[in-house]
This record gives sequence, structure tokens and C-alpha cells, in this order.
Amino acid sequence: MAPRQIALAATGPFGADVLERLAAEHDIVQLLTRPDKPRGRGRRVAPPPAKDSAERLGIPVSQPARLDESLELRADTVVVCAYGLLIPNELLERALWLNVHPSLLPRWRGAAPVERALMAGDAETGVTIHRTVEALDAGPIAAQRAFSLSPEDDAGAVYAQAAEVAGELLREVLASDEPRFEPQSGDGVTYAEKIRLDDRELDPATAPAELVNRVRALSPHIGARIGDLIVWRARVGEDGSFEPVEVQPAGGRRMAYDAYLRGRR
Repeated sequence: MAPRQIALAATGPFGADVLERLAAEHDIVQLLTRPDKPRGRGRRVAPPPAKDSAERLGIPVSQPARLDESLELRADTVVVCAYGLLIPNELLERALWLNVHPSLLPRWRGAAPVERALMAGDAETGVTIHRTVEALDAGPIAAQRAFSLSPEDDAGAVYAQAAEVAGELLREVLASDEPRFEPQSGDGVTYAEKIRLDDRELDPATAPAELVNRVRALSPHIGARIGDLIVWRARVGEDGSFEPVEVQPAGGRRMAYDAYLRGRR
């Protein structure tokens, strides 16, 4: 397959991973990403992960706070992956925008498809490449592939596998100047709402298996919580109870739960 010039709209780690894979095969002439913002405990201003990757690869970066018709697009194909800004119709009409979505659309349209799939205890998820339209993740599909979820998978593992699958699907789709699209089904539509503060709380009244799924869904990038204690890994114990395995106390480092309990004695 001959390399082609494409632009990429990406912000988070998943988008950065896909950027690395695309850059190995194509001429990425532009990265659209969100503006730098304060991050971490010290709230120091830092670039988004996709920008870090682009600068290391020598890819020009644009960081508009919002998109409008004044934006200069440097390619007629734009791959969108974990970007986070609304793309107005004026821009959608000026290029082929291909969205990389880590779910089996129409299941889990929206901001947190991997997290919501894990929270729901789904047995499989996947990646969908679809045309970006104004309606949320509702565009016609160019390619889709499923993969199984194991009980040990957390969100980090799922995003890594999704990025690998996305790279393979994009290779197929970008090999054609005019990809073929099939409309999404109107059946089975669900929405993956953005993770809220209360999604992080582990309620002892909830079934242990559901609590473990919540921990998996929020690790290693957000973290579930019991009060001020972040729980990064957990399991259902032999007696059927919820057992934290790896935790992080406020202001401390990650550690085994047993070590945390010993430190409190």
C-alpha cells in the first residue's frame, strides 16, 4: 500500500498510540489536538499525549480551543481518535473524516466506551472505523472488528489491544481512495457517558463482581476509590467478598493491599 497524506485529530493516550501506528505507514501532515492544560498534583501546564508523540515524530501540531470554518486542513483525509472537540459540519464537508471508536458500534457510543463496557461486564468489545457525522458516533461504518475481554483485562489492556486493532483496520480502510460505508444499525444503541466523580466510588452495598469490574474499568488511568484510598486492582475472594489487591493511599505510592493494612496497624 502506498503511503498517503493524512491529518489526525487526537488528544489522549489512545489517540497517541494510534498516531504512532499511522505515522509508521503514512505521511501525517498535521495533528489537531486540544490546548495544553494543567495536569497532575502540581497542576503544571503540560501538553496532551498526542502532542508529545507528534513533536517527537516531527509532525506539525495545531491546538485550536474550538473548531470552525477558519481552520486550515492540510489533508483531505482526517483520522479522528480520542480528540474531544466538536467538529462542525462546515469542516466535515471539506474532507473525509474517519473516526476510530473503541467499541462495537452502535453499542457504547460516546465518551467512555472502554470503561462502560468493562463496568457492564461485557464479554467482548472491539473497534469501529466510521465516517464522522454531526450525530454522536452515528456515522456509517467502514470497518469493524471484535475481540474478547478476559476477566484480567483492565482499561489499559483494552485500550492497548484496541489501538493494535485500529491500526490494522485503518490500514485496510486507507488502502482505498473511496472507502465503502454501511449504515449503522438502529438496534442495540447504548451510550457511554463520561466518567463522573460518583462513578469512581466503590459502594460496599454493590455486588463484589460489579465492584471488581468498576476497578478494572478505571485502571490504570483514573482509579476507583474507597474514601481517599484509590483501588487499582481487585478480585472477588474465595468467600465471595470484594478484595482490593493494589491500592494507593492519599499522597502515597501504589502498594499491595496487605502492605497498606500492615502500615495502618
